[in-house]
Formats: sequence, structure tokens, C-alpha cells
Amino acid sequence: MDLKKKIRLGNNFTPPLELRFDDLLARPLTRNDLESDLKAVNSSIEIIRKTRGGSWPDKELSEDSDFLDLAWHEREFCENDSFAYVIYTDKNEYVGCFYLYPIGERTEFNEKTKDYDVDASWWVSEEMYNKGYYKKLQLALRHWLKNDFPFESVYYSNVEMSI
Repeated sequence: MDLKKKIRLGNNFTPPLELRFDDLLARPLTRNDLESDLKAVNSSIEIIRKTRGGSWPDKELSEDSDFLDLAWHEREFCENDSFAYVIYTDKNEYVGCFYLYPIGERTEFNEKTKDYDVDASWWVSEEMYNKGYYKKLQLALRHWLKNDFPFESVYYSNVEMSI
């Protein structure tokens, strides 16, 4: 049986709809991001697998499959089940995404992970990785999770950790 630990946000907490750090702007990932997301993922499969790890993406995405995936993330955000954010620069350049999942969704629920509040992961396009945004997004994510969310302990599940 697979176990999953629900994300607990507290009674009066509403997930932020905008987060800023240096030249980065994050907002909930939606179907409106389809064109940019599809291009970024399909041009960056190897770097995403190398840095984030996991089985996604295992091949180039179709427009239909990415649309369904984005709609699924949008629904989960609305229901507070998980949170997917898209990140752009202040010059409107698509950087990548970060995800906040319940423990047991992406990362196995076990003795090592059971006491964490949330599983955080992220990816950036290959172009933005080459410009240093992978580390910058990791710094931003740590800042946002410390200052803008009610989590006490965060499990960072990326394979490549730069800080």
C-alpha cells in the first residue's frame, strides 16, 4: 500500500499567487502556460532528468498531454492537494517550474521522509540552466518556503543540489 501524507497549510493560510525573488517571479502553473511550458520541457528533457531526477519527462511531450498535465496541476492547486508554480524572469523569460507535493507522491513515504511537511522539487530549461538559474531558483525556493509558506520541514528531492 502506498502512503501519502496530506499537505497541511493551517486553517487561515492561502497559498501565494505571486512570489518574487531577485529577478524571478513565480505564480501558479496553469493551462495558459502551455506554449512556453511545452517548448521548455521538450528542449530540456536531459537537463530536467539530470537535475530533478525521477521518471518525468520520459519522452517529448505532446501538446495534448502537456495541456492535461497543466490542467491537473491547476486543479490540485485549487484543492490544496499540491502546488505547482511557473517561474519567469522580470523580462518575461520562461525559467521553469517548482512543485510542492505531499510526502508519498513523488518521494516515498518512509521512516526517512515521514516527518517532513512537504516535498519540494524544481527544474529549469536547459537555456536557463546554462545561465545559472538552477541555483538561483533553488535559493529562491528556499527563501519562499521559509518566508511565504507555513512549513517547518521541507524535503528537497532533486538529484542535483547546488547549495
